[in-house]
Amino acid sequence: MPISFSTCDLCDAHKDDHSGAFRVLTPGFQDFGGVSTFAGQVVTVRCHEDNSLVKQILESEAGQGRVLLVDGAGSVNRALMGGSIAAAAARNGWAGVVVFGAVRDVAELRCTSLGIRALALVPMPTTRAGQGQRDVPVNLRTCIVRPGEWLYADADGIVVSDRPLLAIS
Repeated sequence: MPISFSTCDLCDAHKDDHSGAFRVLTPGFQDFGGVSTFAGQVVTVRCHEDNSLVKQILESEAGQGRVLLVDGAGSVNRALMGGSIAAAAARNGWAGVVVFGAVRDVAELRCTSLGIRALALVPMPTTRAGQGQRDVPVNLRTCIVRPGEWLYADADGIVVSDRPLLAIS
């Protein structure tokens, strides 16, 4: 069942929150998925041009409506996710994937029932050397996101909160 919310409305409601509990991710993420509006509790991965951990998590774990936030250090040299991994994530119940880096297989990504945001497309595949860290705070330009926080994405942008802002079923 699709969820309905507006990041603009969430920002209106939290515009005077200077505590750091509510944050807006820096603009620049593009929409590549088959679902344009998504939200869920965050699982984090930090990796650089090696999607071993991304593949392992999305292909083998039940997503339970969560969002995988991948800190690829902003690199657009190699794709950290493609069509096969995205399809597995959708089958496993992930709500979305946000990649601070690149993805590939755009035609396949658009056909998945998954929210996908990334900085860019690049056809070059990743390396797989078993590198990466899971469930660590990640710094995406000027916004730190911690595992267990909540992410909301729609056509207007991406916001993060330290607590749920909506009832998501």
